[in-house]
Order: sequence, then structure tokens, then C-alpha cells
Amino acid sequence: QVQLVESGGGLVQPGGSLRLSCKASGFTFSSHWMTWVRQAPGKGLEWIATINSGEDTTIYADSVKGRFTISRDNAKNTVYLQMNSLKPEDTAVYYCATLYPVVVVTSTDAYEYDCWGQGTQVTVSL
Repeated sequence: QVQLVESGGGLVQPGGSLRLSCKASGFTFSSHWMTWVRQAPGKGLEWIATINSGEDTTIYADSVKGRFTISRDNAKNTVYLQMNSLKPEDTAVYYCATLYPVVVVTSTDAYEYDCWGQGTQVTVSL
């Protein structure tokens, strides 16, 4: 079955950086567009970035554009989220997600995705 396992979260000061990873298994990862979403404390899900299977198309939410970079390594079945210039408002649980078995998913509605990992906590604070 589809499995997504996130890692790389932690506590970081404002202005700092983190790199999240999401290891996928149970499906043909290289064929599927992948997405990162997040959920801040007391708030709903927020879509933040998507990457296509060929690694040449990326889309970002305005809230993270210019600071976050989504990438993937199809040989390692892994999608990444490089987060720079972190702000306290980036504090959230971060999830990688896909809509299996749909291959091409361009939705910016986080609630449309049906396959999630367990999430990784990112806390931005002094």
C-alpha cells in the first residue's frame, strides 16, 4: 500500500533553514506528482507546493514562494522541501501528500489529497 514517511522537522530560529524529506513506497513514485501541505496549530490544512514527475514543473503558494523549494529524487523515491528564511508563521506539521492513483494532480486544495504521511513538526521560534 501507499506509504509516505516524512522526516527532517525540528526547532529552528527565525531566519533559519530546514530540509524536509518524504520517502515514498508502495506505488510508482516516479510517475506521480507530489505535494507538500502543512497544518498550523488551530488552523486548517494549507497547500504549499507541488512538483511534477519530471522535476521540471513546480508550483508554490504565495506564502512560501521565494523561500521554499520543492524537489525530488526519483531514484530514491523521495521528495524534499528546502525551507529558507523561516518565519514563526511557518510553524506547523508538514505532510507530503498525493492523490493515489491519480498521477497528475495540480490541485491547490489540500483537502483533495487522500494519501498522507504521519507528518513532521516544524517549529520556528527564538
